[in-house]
Amino acid sequence: MREYQRIRAAVIRGGTSKGVFLLASDLPADPAVRDRVILAIFGTPDQRQINGLGGGDPLTSKVAIIARSARPDADIDYTVGYVGVDKAVVDYEGNCGNISQGVGPFAVDEGLVPVTEPITLVRIFNTNTSKIIEAEVPVRDGKALVEGDFVIPGVPGSGAKIVVNFVNSGGSKTGKLLPTGNVLDRIQLADGRTVRVSLVDAGNPAVFVQAKELGMTGRELPAEASANPRILAVMEEIRAKAGVMMKLAASPETASPAIPKVAVVAAPQDYVTITGKAVAAGECDLLARTKAFAVLHKAYAVTGGLCVGAAALIEGSVVHELVDSRIRDTGVARVGHPSGVTPYLVTVVKHPSGEFELTKSAMAGTARRIMDGFVYVPSRVFV
Repeated sequence: MREYQRIRAAVIRGGTSKGVFLLASDLPADPAVRDRVILAIFGTPDQRQINGLGGGDPLTSKVAIIARSARPDADIDYTVGYVGVDKAVVDYEGNCGNISQGVGPFAVDEGLVPVTEPITLVRIFNTNTSKIIEAEVPVRDGKALVEGDFVIPGVPGSGAKIVVNFVNSGGSKTGKLLPTGNVLDRIQLADGRTVRVSLVDAGNPAVFVQAKELGMTGRELPAEASANPRILAVMEEIRAKAGVMMKLAASPETASPAIPKVAVVAAPQDYVTITGKAVAAGECDLLARTKAFAVLHKAYAVTGGLCVGAAALIEGSVVHELVDSRIRDTGVARVGHPSGVTPYLVTVVKHPSGEFELTKSAMAGTARRIMDGFVYVPSRVFV
């Protein structure tokens, strides 16, 4: 037996994340063996992932598994895995909106879908949430366009604009836009405090809490959170307890590290990004800070942005309390995060019964294939 086996791979930046894209047909059918192979590809577990393709950061340690779909309503099946950095785990509980931006271009360039110029609509079935994603991919000469003038915060330069619509994204994991049936819930913290939260499931389930209730400003940057472990600890406590309330876990200790998401939100105010750029209060509708596993997110998760946008339109939520009528009139939620401001297109309808329905959730981003070829995996991993 040869020492190594070769597997086709592409490294693609999608939005503000970066992942290794693999074809399902090139991976072992046994899930346990498949995950061992993925961990070996990334060099996990190791803080630097020095022996693999991982970037030593939760935002650059993600895998996308792609296959042609047998579903009549989809062209592609797509599974995303959050690959641990220092822990040997691949978590498939939630979708990643950033990596989702790379799926359409990958499908086009790999010849997995019929190509139509200038825009190819790629219908993607996300197996993590059992939801359909529609990606409008700009195409020229049969390949996905990369260069363009569209700019997203957290990514240097510009690229071709990809519009991604998360179809019927309400209740992605729990089956309900409001998993507990309540617009407002309360969580008691270990230190005795009780905080008001809103639990919303759109794109991915998330729990929102106002910054002022935690003694925060909402302007915090990742470096500040790293220097003050209390910030991340209380966010994790709220996240894990919300997972139980959403029936996503039996106990806080067994909650997935990927879902639910947690976000600290605040009213618009002037702040400075991680690159030192000044953002004026008038440029955003709210400030939001979320976690990427054990660190504060350097930008903001796409599915998290759709979810916080939906929460902003749900009357009585802790997010709705912070926004003015502009967001309700335009259906565009401009979320201020550590890398800048990202707009999300969201529409929420309130029915006569009092029930809320998410009817639209979309955003625009960019993607770029960085490299492709073969990744070498030790043959012993397959045994």
